[in-house]
Parts: sequence; C-alpha cells; structure tokens
Amino acid sequence: MILIFDKTNDTFLMSANTLPSEIYKDEDKYVIANVPQEETYDPLYSYSHKDGVAIKGSLIPIDTDEVKRLADEHTATQYSRDRKEEYDKLNQDEMRFDDQVNNTTTWVDAINAIKASHPKP
Repeated sequence: MILIFDKTNDTFLMSANTLPSEIYKDEDKYVIANVPQEETYDPLYSYSHKDGVAIKGSLIPIDTDEVKRLADEHTATQYSRDRKEEYDKLNQDEMRFDDQVNNTTTWVDAINAIKASHPKP
C-alpha cells in the first residue's frame, strides 16, 4: 500500500495499492510513501511521511455536528430517492407518446401516484 502526499503543502491526497497515474512520479509535486509491511492503512487515522515511509498518526476527530447534519439531510431527501426508484420502473417516453395518441393521462396519473406515495416532508 502506498500513500501519496502533495509536496507543496505536505497534505495527504490518497492511498492506493499501485501508483494510479504516472503524474505522481513528479517528485517536485508529490511524495510517495510506503505503508510498512507489518501495518495496514487505516483511513480513520492521520498520516505523515518520512524518507519514503508512511507514518501513522493520531485518530482523526469526528465532527459529530457534521455527521448529524449529513444524516438529517439524508433523511430529509429520502423521498427523492424513493421516487426515483419508482420513476425508473416506468417507460415514461412510451407513456407520454401513448397519452398523446390516445388522449389519455396515464403518465401524469402514474407520476402523481408516485408523488402521493412518497411525499416531500
């Protein structure tokens, strides 16, 4: 496992099993550090590097306010994901075409039924 750091500000960029692109070989821009063989990379910890070796630092603190905000946002937008799942089951182009030819409202009725079963909070 290798870790790639931005050399300009010494910040961690990514972990990878192999070098993802030749651009990271530019030693003026990037530092590649190997995780010691007896260790595994853990994204919950900070990392630094020295002499091409990745050094595991301290546990990264969790922003509980941000976690709660993201969870609340996910919950508040669940209706949208539920609607999309139902919309994807419809052949909407054919429904609209058939409605126009037959002077019907099956497409609008189907969309309204999905919206009614998954209302916005």
